[in-house]
Amino acid sequence: MESRKETLPPEAYRPLAPGEKYRPLVPPEKIIPEVTTRSVLWGLVMALLFTFSMAYLGLKVGTVPEAAIPIAILAVGIGYTYSRKNTILENVIIQSIGAASGALVAGAIFTIPALFIIGLPIDIFKIFLSTFLGGCLGILFLIPLRRYFCVEQHGKLPFPEATATTEILVSSEGGKDQAKPLILGVVVASIYEFLAIGVRLWNEVITFRFIPFMDGLAEKTRMVLKIDALSAFLGLGYVIGFRYNAIIVAGGLLSHFAFIPVIWFLGQHFPQAVYPGTIPIGQMSEVQIFNTYVRNIGIGAIFMAGVISIIKSMPIMVRSFSLGFKEILKGKKGVEVTEIPRTDRDLKMSTIIIGIGATAVALFFYFLWISNLKFALIGVVICLLLSFLFTTVAANAIAIVGTNPVSGMTLITIILSSVILIGAGLSGQEGMAVALLIGAVVCTALSVSGSFITDLKIGYWIGATPRNQERFKFAGIFVSALTVGVAIFILDRAFSFQSGALAAPQANLMAAVIKSMMSREPVTWLLYGVGAAVAIVAELSALPPLPLALGMYLPLHLTTPLLVGGFLSHLVKKSTRDKELAERRHNRGTLISSGFIAGGALMGIVLAVLKLAKVDHYISLGIPMVLENGKWVDGQPAGWFAQYGEIISLAVFILLIAFVYREAKKEK
Repeated sequence: MESRKETLPPEAYRPLAPGEKYRPLVPPEKIIPEVTTRSVLWGLVMALLFTFSMAYLGLKVGTVPEAAIPIAILAVGIGYTYSRKNTILENVIIQSIGAASGALVAGAIFTIPALFIIGLPIDIFKIFLSTFLGGCLGILFLIPLRRYFCVEQHGKLPFPEATATTEILVSSEGGKDQAKPLILGVVVASIYEFLAIGVRLWNEVITFRFIPFMDGLAEKTRMVLKIDALSAFLGLGYVIGFRYNAIIVAGGLLSHFAFIPVIWFLGQHFPQAVYPGTIPIGQMSEVQIFNTYVRNIGIGAIFMAGVISIIKSMPIMVRSFSLGFKEILKGKKGVEVTEIPRTDRDLKMSTIIIGIGATAVALFFYFLWISNLKFALIGVVICLLLSFLFTTVAANAIAIVGTNPVSGMTLITIILSSVILIGAGLSGQEGMAVALLIGAVVCTALSVSGSFITDLKIGYWIGATPRNQERFKFAGIFVSALTVGVAIFILDRAFSFQSGALAAPQANLMAAVIKSMMSREPVTWLLYGVGAAVAIVAELSALPPLPLALGMYLPLHLTTPLLVGGFLSHLVKKSTRDKELAERRHNRGTLISSGFIAGGALMGIVLAVLKLAKVDHYISLGIPMVLENGKWVDGQPAGWFAQYGEIISLAVFILLIAFVYREAKKEK
């Protein structure tokens, strides 16, 4: 029997030469257990458990922690409890099904709590339908794009999250020597982030305002250079690479070193508040200017970058769906399934088209249930069109930077839906309910499609059968959709979304936007237009517009550490003239960086649980919470930490960078 390789092939992360084909870890002709009772049941159990936990953490802490990485680690661990260890393909199925939890939760908590906040009628069955049907659309619209993103773009897109998860699964197969760099990365990152965030031994974010020149620049121009000095972001940047990170940070610098200073300078001449702001611009900090004005420019850039991506990928979608319609109308089967390599078999296009049709019918009756015939038709068209168009954007964003700008695209969806519904004569509470449920369907579709492209890329690298991942992803979506409604209702009964006890920042934003839209308040079309113009200029200048737009949309402190990690990756590659040795060193650095991402994700969950249990102040050297205007918010560190925290953080972050470089160079 052929022995399994212990590492991914050397061409896994680089572009292929002309005529070269990628041969996965488990080659197409090799058949090992993949879809088994064990892998499916454990995947469903993971989906159930992580949906509950992620919903709770996401609504309390304000962000959805990453589920794919801890699920992959648990899948590997579960395998050791059986007399026959899990095969790596069984672990891929467990991870793929279980990862539906994080995707469904992100789609649900960004929108559904807004219904509770506004006080609109809602029940568990409506939550189930909006998330399940949205999840189905996300899967069905993404499948025709699998070959483009996973195969045709091989080595061109970094897939940082998929890389980290794949390395975890592969390292478990390669023995202790292969797993050592990864485990080392997990341990170092866990300790580092526990000390930085939990103990608060140093600042998480460095603003460089301890330097007099930088402090003066911030005061006089609102230009503030920030870096989130966490190991997880450094590892993510290393995996993404230098080029994409440079473009992302260029977008961030454009927002923070151009748009913010210009808006602040011009705002000095307006003593009154300028819409959508509620206080004069002259009184705003750089964070307030960014959140109020500049982020809308970023949303416009993402939208236009998405339109450009859609135009470029449209021929692929048209070819795929044309094949499907031919199968349905003419009964053409094309190439027999047995002739297609196992690792390249997808669900039939005819099955996908029928599935989309069935989902559309279900959506029609869903909207008919909450409205009337006219608005049911409008709701279905908006859901299908925007889910179809934005799927490419979500997949592209995940493939490039590992972050899905789903909240920005959902905001666009709610604004467009509201404009169309108001024009068609629907407003008030019914209009708000329909617009928010449309947003919930689209938001879930985009969240699922972004998550699923990660699963499919993991399967592509390792050698899973895509058709199996696609079929059983629906099972994970079904269980998670059933669970998330129950979780949201329990959380509302326990804390009440209207009380503000749960953070739910995205849902509060959606609630505020929908109220203003249905009150016919003006929309910041000018800001969206400026962002769209920037994306067009980037495309004409041969710059990838989506990474630039993501950089404009994300806070600067989240993107600058990515550039540091990307530059570190570049230095490791240039550490020797021996190309083969350079590649081995870079791969070792990728293992360590993947460990950083995994350690950061795991410690993030641990610290969130400690915060929810209200025991975080027992381990913190600072003041974790302060009471402001009747609400508990994150406080400032006390004593010496407040004065020297940033300097310590910078020194420790440099040591962390040196550690990765030194460990990578141990490869001889």
